[in-house]
Amino acid sequence: MSTEIAGTRPFSLNDDHRDIAALARQFADEQLAPGALEWEQDKDLPLDVLRMGAESGFGGIYVSEEHGGSGLSRLDAALIFEALGTGDPSVAAYISIHNMVAWMIDSFGDDAQKERFLPALTSMDQLGAYCLTESSSGSDAAALKARAELSEDGTHYVLTGDKAFISGAGTAGVYIIMARTGGPGPKGISAFIVEDGAEGLGYGALEKKLGWVAQPTRTVTLDGVKVPVENRLGEEGKGFNIAMAGLNGGRLNIGACSIGGAQFALEKSLAYVTEREAFGAPLANLQHLQFQLADMATDLEAARTLLWRAAATLDAKDPEATKLCAMAKRFATDAASSVADKALQIHGGYGCMTEYGIEKVFRDLRVHQVVEGTNEIMRVVIARDLLKGARA
Repeated sequence: MSTEIAGTRPFSLNDDHRDIAALARQFADEQLAPGALEWEQDKDLPLDVLRMGAESGFGGIYVSEEHGGSGLSRLDAALIFEALGTGDPSVAAYISIHNMVAWMIDSFGDDAQKERFLPALTSMDQLGAYCLTESSSGSDAAALKARAELSEDGTHYVLTGDKAFISGAGTAGVYIIMARTGGPGPKGISAFIVEDGAEGLGYGALEKKLGWVAQPTRTVTLDGVKVPVENRLGEEGKGFNIAMAGLNGGRLNIGACSIGGAQFALEKSLAYVTEREAFGAPLANLQHLQFQLADMATDLEAARTLLWRAAATLDAKDPEATKLCAMAKRFATDAASSVADKALQIHGGYGCMTEYGIEKVFRDLRVHQVVEGTNEIMRVVIARDLLKGARA
């Protein structure tokens, strides 16, 4: 199979790619890494830092320039999120979710919606939240129960139900909410843009979590929320398609954030084994640790290469994009989680201490194997595509 997709070579970066990655890594080193442990301790999303990132274009990475975005490619985004992940995978992952919301409005919204919502989103003056999951429908997202009933006069919808595990809930200003306007199954789902402060829109208590602690995660409750018809995103009944389209890119971004977090863990491990001595010699002299480090670096490079290939297919609107995005997300998040685990073991007792940052990355990256579709669901997506081709 050729590695050349739509005239691009995804495994070869040009100077523009390197400049974009370097800018994001500088931001991660200078603005994210120094505050990561404090934000986790305080359970605080750093809004001022997010808006500084927006000044560098991170608030609308692949939103069109016409509407205030950076107009970059999915490959560019993969490079950015990997770099941001080295500073703080939790905050980087939230920036990914925010970008998904902005991209959905840019891609599926009408002109009035773009003009109304995108300037504040791309500047991160307002944050975005994506509301698909429910307490009774996680992996089976098409079984969601939240409803949107059209009013008798046809001017608005009334939303009822709840959404679970919503990153940014209570802090975000713009929510994309998937709700049922028709019968069962994907074709009965529509998407809506709901603003913070809408009557009947409520938030549960902050969830206590393994990782992503700096991100506020709450239940979103819909108690008769009136949403004007003009706030429906796309056509009625197309919401599930919009949700899935957003997840392709989200899966790439989460994979990239994972690689970034694991790259941080690898860099910390390299420094540790060269500085630390045992039995009268540096740990770096121990061959079994050399083998561990070699495997960690190799796994990350393999994950990175697959992620770039998947990003190139998404940019090219290749029919294989959904399958490859699922492959990349599954492989990258599993590989990165394994690298973080090895890094913790290399650090021994120090790896379990908060101030070294390894245990935080270990916890954050474990979350990535669950979000944006569990890795078991990624296998379902991949197998379904493979079998469809075999049965044709």
